[in-house]
Amino acid sequence: MTAALQEILEELERRQVEGGAYRRFFTEENTRNLYPKHWEFFDAGATHRQRLFRAANRVGKTTSAACEVVYHLTGRYPEHWKGRRFNGASQWWVCGKSSETVRQILQPILLGPIGQFGTGLVPKDDLDFESLANAKKSSTGVSSFRVKHVSGNWSQVEFKSYDQGRQAFEGTERSIWLDEEPGLDVYSECLLRTMTGDNCLLMTFTPLKGASEVVMSFSSDGIFEEGTVGPGKHVTSCTWDDVPHLDEATKAELLASIPPFQRDARSKGIPALGAGVVYPVPESEFVIAPQPLPPHWKRLYGMDVGSKTAAVWLAIDPEAGEIWAYQEYYKEREEPSIHTTGIKAKGDWIPGAIDPASRGRSQIDGQQLMTMYADLGLRLSPAVNAVESGLFTVWELLSTGRLKVFSTCTGLLREMRSYSRDEAGKVIKKNDHLCDSMRYAVMTRDIACAHSTLNTQLNSLPTKGWRI
Repeated sequence: MTAALQEILEELERRQVEGGAYRRFFTEENTRNLYPKHWEFFDAGATHRQRLFRAANRVGKTTSAACEVVYHLTGRYPEHWKGRRFNGASQWWVCGKSSETVRQILQPILLGPIGQFGTGLVPKDDLDFESLANAKKSSTGVSSFRVKHVSGNWSQVEFKSYDQGRQAFEGTERSIWLDEEPGLDVYSECLLRTMTGDNCLLMTFTPLKGASEVVMSFSSDGIFEEGTVGPGKHVTSCTWDDVPHLDEATKAELLASIPPFQRDARSKGIPALGAGVVYPVPESEFVIAPQPLPPHWKRLYGMDVGSKTAAVWLAIDPEAGEIWAYQEYYKEREEPSIHTTGIKAKGDWIPGAIDPASRGRSQIDGQQLMTMYADLGLRLSPAVNAVESGLFTVWELLSTGRLKVFSTCTGLLREMRSYSRDEAGKVIKKNDHLCDSMRYAVMTRDIACAHSTLNTQLNSLPTKGWRI
């Protein structure tokens, strides 16, 4: 190769890089087949103001959002673009967890390293270098910069970080990209900034905080679904299996290096179980689709009563001992007769294990709740209520694959995600009625019976006192 030819090739390569690295991503029509989830995220922008890319690690969620922001800043959209479009220049906040992550991740992906601005996703020819004049050292972060829009006007980006606090996110309307999960206070402020005009809110993160308030605001009845999850809200979920650049060997190596309680989050984008969670078992290991119950399996339910009344039904394989939590009940502030009707409707022959503390509670004219429910026709026994022993038993059954939960038990699954201990190791008693009901049933499962054996069991019971 001659020196002249080498010089020409190097110049072409330089022009390609300085012309905007964004042209290397998502610009070909075939990327829709290679990266369908990323294009789902893009396309949803046409009809949704808020979008969450809740994705696994290493799938390209940050790169995809950065490319979209550059499309909006410059006004140069791919020919096959179907997502949101801005008619003119736009104003953006690009936000990360800390000033360090902004400087080390978000700033370079858009601009390139200090001293090499124009080698990031934003084309060099469109950068206003006067707005970058103060960024001369690697330790000096860029606060804001301008980009020339095809209309001839200037788009502007301002970097922010969550560690600046909620007050830093007060201000005028604009579009916002939040990379990594923010706290609810920051998210709420950002939402207000994007609720008018053509502005939009993009969020890209792996849900390592579990079922946080921000994550749950993008869920439907506690279920982590995809697609539209509310007015103007869209969720795209992306796993390792949805991208072509991770082969099986790489995925196996990565998975082996991840703590078990984070594996669903980091490989599938499913909210992680926190370190303080009571049942640190990935949902993928115990949540199953509803299926017919074998008629010979025994059944029972656990019941927690009071101002909030809950019940969870179990089906038990008498030979193998496998347990399925297949049905739930939950209502607030209703008369015992209403609860009784609802519980009987799920099988009035099924025995129940009720919170033994109900014998000392009063709800109507000082009457004992358990006696009242028994008089109304429920087949009840006092539950075994050894709390720590019960929690350990449920955890052991979940972790060994012997306790499964139907995916239709949405309330129970929602409670399990947030069921945790405080720093002192004490279980936080908040929104746990279905969890308690399941524990009562598990610990008192010796009363379970199949429909065909009900008469035999009835004949062996005392005629007074606790009864079914």
